[in-house]
Amino acid sequence: MVKEELYITVPSVFRCPISLDVMKSPVSLCTGVTYDRSSIQHWLESGHDTCPATMQVLPSKDFVPNLTLHRLINLWVQSSTLRPGSDSPRLLVAKSPAISEVRAKLLMEKIESESCVDSLTKVAEFVSCSEENRRFIVRFGDSSEIIASVLRRKCVEIKALEMAVRILDLILSENGVKERLNKLILESNQENNFLSSIVLILQNGSLNSKTESIRVLDSIALDSESKRRIADSQNLISVLVHLLKSNDNEPLNDAVVSFLTNVSITRSIKSQLIQNGAVEILSNSLTEKSLKMLAILCACPEGRSAISSDPKCAAGIVERLLKVSKTATEDAVLVLWSVCCLRKDEKVKEEVVKGNGVTKILVVMQREGEGNVRMMCRDLVKALRAGCKDWTLGSYETRTTHIRP
Repeated sequence: MVKEELYITVPSVFRCPISLDVMKSPVSLCTGVTYDRSSIQHWLESGHDTCPATMQVLPSKDFVPNLTLHRLINLWVQSSTLRPGSDSPRLLVAKSPAISEVRAKLLMEKIESESCVDSLTKVAEFVSCSEENRRFIVRFGDSSEIIASVLRRKCVEIKALEMAVRILDLILSENGVKERLNKLILESNQENNFLSSIVLILQNGSLNSKTESIRVLDSIALDSESKRRIADSQNLISVLVHLLKSNDNEPLNDAVVSFLTNVSITRSIKSQLIQNGAVEILSNSLTEKSLKMLAILCACPEGRSAISSDPKCAAGIVERLLKVSKTATEDAVLVLWSVCCLRKDEKVKEEVVKGNGVTKILVVMQREGEGNVRMMCRDLVKALRAGCKDWTLGSYETRTTHIRP
């Protein structure tokens, strides 16, 4: 019969502030803080002259045994340990929590000098535990620069790159982090190595690390110059479009489309997207974010041509027209208006009419009131009537059949 195991909680005062393990030989610094002897010796021998817990400069590095605490720990251990042969449940010390703040400081210093996977993994676990831990890491020195430097180094194993990206993704929401990353990567002209590491993760990393990498990229694309420089570097557009085409992971695809929407600010970037087949891929999954992306691409002639040449696109947009949010409906109307009224594509007009598009456009026109969307709806109805002799209002249940442009 297997004996039952009971876990006991260790009093926090018995744990070393550095290792978080029960202290075997507690010693106190002149600041009054007690540590396990082996942990504080390692700290001081590493060249530090401060108390790890308080960061006070030490006037003396001497420490003295804390005999009282040592006796209390021994008494606690004896009372918590059952004699051999006992039939009572076996007591086990509860697993120590994530690394301490002091240990996190030591790991960050180690990461600054070498891209150690183990150190990065432990820091990633630390920042994922709580918002307080994330704030602590952000307040610690140049944490953003230290982690970003891992991605700027050469010949770093991909696991270390993934851990660095995970840490950055976790601390992005903290005050000032996005701005510091933008300055570190772009103003220092070191984006090439950084983006090369990101592309490597996008090509060979896990699904989670790919999603995190894209969120990090999105966070540093803060202005038109940074958006342009990021999008035009390292063949990034083709890599991202390939990601959209080759996987069906919704969080990853959402992150990719959001990023591409954010950086598609120049004719060159839009052309790259269109040439890499973005329109066809977006047409296969007309989410609200996809509609936003199509609304951006239809602003240039190549985009309107690509949308017109894809028979599924216009039909899918009409089908989704009244099933999405107000903003997405406006994007859908803009795309239809661009290909039907600007490009005047007769085949697209026929597809819109076949999908009961006239009735749906009238519904949108009625609820929009005055504004650009209503004007585009009016233009669309006129274009559809002029281009299709056999157009009729469909059977869609609505009270808007009296509306005429």
